[in-house]
Amino acid sequence: MKKNLSEYLTTSVKYSCDVCVAGGGIAGIAAAISAARAGHELGIKTDVILLERGFMLGGLATAGLVTIYLPICDGLGNQVCYGLAEELLKLSIEYGHEDKYPKVWLNGGTKAERAKSRFVVQFNAQLFAMSAERLLKESGVRILYGAVAAEAKVENEKIKYIIIEGKGGREAIEVSRSVIDCTGDADICKLSGAKTAIYPEGNKLAAWYYGYGNHDFRLYMCGVHDTPSGVANIDLDDEQRFGGLSTEELSKMTEISHAALMNNFLTRRIDIPDLVPVTIATTPEIRMTRRLVGMYEQDISEDTASYEDSVGIYPNWKKSGPVYELPLSALYGREVKNLLTAGRCISVSNAMWDITRVIPVCAVSGEAAGVAAALSSELESADIKKIQACLKHRGVLLTRGELYGV
Repeated sequence: MKKNLSEYLTTSVKYSCDVCVAGGGIAGIAAAISAARAGHELGIKTDVILLERGFMLGGLATAGLVTIYLPICDGLGNQVCYGLAEELLKLSIEYGHEDKYPKVWLNGGTKAERAKSRFVVQFNAQLFAMSAERLLKESGVRILYGAVAAEAKVENEKIKYIIIEGKGGREAIEVSRSVIDCTGDADICKLSGAKTAIYPEGNKLAAWYYGYGNHDFRLYMCGVHDTPSGVANIDLDDEQRFGGLSTEELSKMTEISHAALMNNFLTRRIDIPDLVPVTIATTPEIRMTRRLVGMYEQDISEDTASYEDSVGIYPNWKKSGPVYELPLSALYGREVKNLLTAGRCISVSNAMWDITRVIPVCAVSGEAAGVAAALSSELESADIKKIQACLKHRGVLLTRGELYGV
């Protein structure tokens, strides 16, 4: 028989901010920096708090060891993503790259040369996480590590308080303007009553790790991994799928991943006797779980669509050619007026989800959400022209027409 425990809780309001960003992955980093900068740029007081449940920024890109900054170009020699998407790429290799250095993109190559290789790079997770922390602090963002969002208190269709749980116990953050859900799992959307959708297919098993042996330090992509060419290399059980939204399931997945990783390592050690694992993922390598059902749901077929509320553009990382405009209306919903999303939980179709979950799109959507959050607590009536002007002032391209000069 299922048991329920009734609790009566009194929670102290320990913090207050104008904008609260939940989740310190790439989307959360971009959103928090963007919101803080927008406050300075527009002369609007904007106190930003960033919540991170772990103790390392970057999410899947760092703690998950998905250390490949996928393309910010269209595959035809044109850079698509600017603003924070470009800034964070350069930040990720500030102290050196690991692999896939985009020489022709960073060292003044011609368009013909750029068309032969995409603007992608492999970076060091630890250096990127610490560099991102520095950039956030320089931008005036307050970071709360070890803070898990446990509840969202909604008043008059707006989130008024985010309840967190951490080493200090249960505490509340009072929010005066907006909240940005960058959890990757649409946790704040779910907690606040916003409409959400679950990825129906589940996630394939991955167990990436770094190893050192034979004087060589490298990333071993054990399990599912996609490349910009769209080819998946599966060397683990391809039948298992994980939704990623329960403690029990994530625990099971972690145990299976660790066993698979150990087996992969021992197999490789036959040929590389001195091979040792250096780093393993400290967060589950889950890509798509739950997302917002927003005012607009973008689909993969819309690579020629234009939107009046476009707040950025991004490429299809799997193949050359398609470039999508990002409508602001895909970042917020109807139910909660001051809630935005960015990164892996924006409002897209299932087919589009795999295109928008990656680092460049997380940065593009995070930057747009940050500006919108700094400017308004009523997203449906937000001044889209002012949001767009702020982004354009930063050098962000908003439409394909701006990219191709038409």
